[in-house]
Amino acid sequence: MGKNLYQKVWDDHLVGTLENRQCQVFMALHLIHEVTSPQAFGMLKDKGLKVAFPERTFATVDHIIPTDDQSRPFQDEMADRMISVLAESTQTHGIEFFQPNSGSQGIVHVVGPELGLTQPGMTICCGDSHTSTHGAFGCIALGIGTSQVRDVLASQTLAMDPLKVRRIEVQGTLGPGVTAKDVTLHIIRTLGVNGGVGFAYEYAGPVIDQMTMEERMTVCNMSIEGGARCGYINPDQTTFDYLKGRERVPQDAAFEAAVERWASYASDADASYDDIVIIDGGEIEPTVTWGVTPGQAINVRERVPDPSTVSGLDQELMSDALRYMQLEPGAPIAGTAIDVAFIGSCTNGRISDFQAVAQVIKGHRVADGVRAIAVPGSEKVDAEARALGLDQVFTEAGFEWRLPGCSMCLAMNPDKLVGDEVCASSSNRNFMGRQGSATGRTILMSPVMVAASAVSGCVADARVVFGLEQSS
Repeated sequence: MGKNLYQKVWDDHLVGTLENRQCQVFMALHLIHEVTSPQAFGMLKDKGLKVAFPERTFATVDHIIPTDDQSRPFQDEMADRMISVLAESTQTHGIEFFQPNSGSQGIVHVVGPELGLTQPGMTICCGDSHTSTHGAFGCIALGIGTSQVRDVLASQTLAMDPLKVRRIEVQGTLGPGVTAKDVTLHIIRTLGVNGGVGFAYEYAGPVIDQMTMEERMTVCNMSIEGGARCGYINPDQTTFDYLKGRERVPQDAAFEAAVERWASYASDADASYDDIVIIDGGEIEPTVTWGVTPGQAINVRERVPDPSTVSGLDQELMSDALRYMQLEPGAPIAGTAIDVAFIGSCTNGRISDFQAVAQVIKGHRVADGVRAIAVPGSEKVDAEARALGLDQVFTEAGFEWRLPGCSMCLAMNPDKLVGDEVCASSSNRNFMGRQGSATGRTILMSPVMVAASAVSGCVADARVVFGLEQSS
């Protein structure tokens, strides 16, 4: 019996078994940022410990950094202190820090792949939920808490239990206007926000195979929203082509040797799984959320669900979500007025996301009364977008083109909703208060759907607004 990728990577990085019977697993790459690492560095200092493998640790600043004016000091004193502590700590321990204006700063899950730090067969961890993004390269990539950040800094290992593996095969082909974001929202809607608890998700099938690396990152990014501990895609030629020539990737003959090693991590044809789920890609349509979890989603042509059709806790949760979102059961989700449009985040802040929107938004203008911002995921994305003139396309359409950062995805920075504003967002979470206002409302969707909603002033079908079905 063959092995799946999860088993292969796990076996290669397993150090041993601890007294509590948890496994000790070596982390090949540790990515840190300014929110969860300062406290961890403080714990190291208190115990007189050093960073075990500083050459395997890389830092960036993303969550708290402003996207309009990044000059120091920041207006938010706490935010400014956090970046100062990170700078001091990385210097003390000899850790490479991708500071603003270095050309490499950006959202941690954008920076790792674009620099080539993320490579197949790795174990990767970061003090951020959406570390699962890196699984797109064929990695076990885990989000961890601050105390675990401390442990990895001190030992380069993580204590954890092995996971079950669910293979999710997306068969068929996607229709026009249907994106990777719609695929992952559809999977979460189908399996539930707790469906992946205790699992690693292996995404496979023709739809996944045909995706670009950036689309694969979008799918893996939201694995955590479906309850999975991580998600991954087997490395293939698409993976290798993406990595070739990147800054931190082996070159020439060393690259060819690396490719041979990377390819060996792919799941064997006779690998076993704890569960297999088949999804028909042809049934997926542009998907948006109606509630306060990514699993509370419908396609854009559907109506808001009615709590009376379910019972018990499900009815209570649905009623609470609709009350918060101020939506009426049975009403079409299309036409729901929006106040803000946000394109960015570690889910959809890469160059291809902005290219996709730029291709359709020319000749359109953001509706009156809608505040629209586009936030590149990194300085490299920003530079490439500007070189291609994408920033100009966005600004001419009425978007504000910002500097790199997490921005309105989680609002630990000045980019926040006000009052009960409704935001059409390409980010990954629509929790209550997620975007900076206790009553602010978030509707998740793909970047092109955000653009369609921005120019319409309400939730709108990008296929209709931009004529995508006719042009396919």
